[in-house]
Amino acid sequence: MSKVGMVILNYNDCETTKEYLNTIKNYKSLNKIVVVDNNSTDNSFEELKTFNSSKIEIIKTDENKGYAYGNNIGIKALDSDIDYIIISNPDITVSDKTIQRLKNDLDNNEEITLVAPVINQLGEKIKGWRLPLIKDEILSNINGYHKKIEKRLRYPEEKYTGNLTKVEVVSGCFFMIRKDVLDLIGGFDEGTFLYYEENIIGQKLKIINKKTFVDNEAEITHNLSVSVDKSFNSIKKYKILKNSQKYYFKYYLKSGVFANILRGGTYYISLGIAYVICFFKNLRRKKK
Repeated sequence: MSKVGMVILNYNDCETTKEYLNTIKNYKSLNKIVVVDNNSTDNSFEELKTFNSSKIEIIKTDENKGYAYGNNIGIKALDSDIDYIIISNPDITVSDKTIQRLKNDLDNNEEITLVAPVINQLGEKIKGWRLPLIKDEILSNINGYHKKIEKRLRYPEEKYTGNLTKVEVVSGCFFMIRKDVLDLIGGFDEGTFLYYEENIIGQKLKIINKKTFVDNEAEITHNLSVSVDKSFNSIKKYKILKNSQKYYFKYYLKSGVFANILRGGTYYISLGIAYVICFFKNLRRKKK
């Protein structure tokens, strides 16, 4: 019988993680849960250690090297007999039945390597999207175009018919993947600190002809915890995002010199505009 392990990454958000663990700790669909405290600067690790049991393991990284690094630590800590791995944010609402359904998808269809549910997020249903091309990444750097590119990369709703739909990328907040394939592609790419993990996993699976699906009958809720917002201001987050874009551009899109110049130029223009917007926002706050 196949076994499911889950990896949850925590950073300065133990209350959200504790609430999640209290909900899922007795789920029959889960054989092992590993929580990785990514070197939090608060008392998260001490608070979470109380959950240590035969089923739940709480570990801590020596330093915060980012999302990919922290998840890889958790993946390595899972038992060797785990067949499928769930990568999950702590700010998720999911039922035992939904996890069992995703497990059944992998059990019953060898074509499926990675499967994700439909994600309810801020009143919107997030499913899958296409891998971005070089032109998409460049245009997304132009102020006001990011949302347009994001919308264009999403598949039309009529694609999602039947129980399962093949896509290129799914949200990284919650998905289930075969452990042997995740090992084969080397887990998460630690070249990024935060962001672009989904597209990189999608590219890695595409290269070895492994398929990603959305289960249209499985749904979860992503409650959008503010742990990232608490840790980084908007300019810092934007720089981290674009550093990850630069890495993805270089190593996964194999961009040429001209494309790199365009990407860099559009990035620095958009960063300059972001600084101006931030300056006037701060100015207005001071006047109040």
